Amino acid sequence: MEGEAAGSERTIDLGGPVDLASTLGALRHGGGDPTLARRPDGWWRATRTPDGPATIRLRACERVDRVHATAWGPGAQRALEESPDLLGAGDDPASFDPPRGLVRELHRRHRGLRIPRSRAVFEAILPVIVEQKVAGVEAFRSYRSLVLAWGEAAPGPGAALGLRLAPRPVDIASRPYFELHRFGIERRRATAILMAASRAPRLEEAVEMDLASARRRLRALPGVGAWTAAEVALVALGDADAVPIGDYHLPHMVAWNLAGEPRATDERMLELLEPFAGHRGRVIRLLTLGGAGAPRFGPRMQLRSIRRI
Repeated sequence: MEGEAAGSERTIDLGGPVDLASTLGALRHGGGDPTLARRPDGWWRATRTPDGPATIRLRACERVDRVHATAWGPGAQRALEESPDLLGAGDDPASFDPPRGLVRELHRRHRGLRIPRSRAVFEAILPVIVEQKVAGVEAFRSYRSLVLAWGEAAPGPGAALGLRLAPRPVDIASRPYFELHRFGIERRRATAILMAASRAPRLEEAVEMDLASARRRLRALPGVGAWTAAEVALVALGDADAVPIGDYHLPHMVAWNLAGEPRATDERMLELLEPFAGHRGRVIRLLTLGGAGAPRFGPRMQLRSIRRI
């Protein structure tokens, strides 16, 4: 591919197995996410670093504990430097020793699952705010449209693959809320997005904080509650214990897999996850990858028209 030879490269030794699909899949927002692509030659990601935009390709090596990374663009070197974090180098799945049962079996089956730390807080919080209290298919469509309209082509060969960078916070913050209506985003979520964009530098500081302080920093932002903060912490901060409180389906899924109960509250979910403290986010990810969905007793969440909001 044209421009590929100009990329900077490194090989990352993670000291243990890593599975790119289960690890990087946590960063994907719908099958049509323009910032992330899975191809036969590896996983491709478009991201903004403090040094500028970058495209990075991550490709599995013959050894299960190694990944080859190639990056292009002004932020290529920074992307390569931070790629171990992105692959969960700071995560410690070996310290997780669940008791016999489903979770232990899933942990064995997905032994290459790591909790990523993308270090890109605004890139994580933007799609998560878009996903607040709407059906997944609607949120993914809105996010894709937003990135295609206000983002820009990824550097290097990423552009030829159709990869796009998420919009710059400064470009979002300068717009009135109603411009987000064209993407199916009503005023409440639009206002939260504009607030996050205007305070993006403060949000990015959370990467250098301890997890408790980082969670408080995220929760201090208007429009960011426990669910949003946990979803962001799980992928941007590498928080293996993050539990999204207030999710529409998650308590039922956890209760069904761990206790055979088809319906549950957040309180019941936390009770069932308590034995896995320190790794509760990992357990949720394992159940998402290999657990069973809870039985459905009611109608699916309806897709909405912005004109009726």
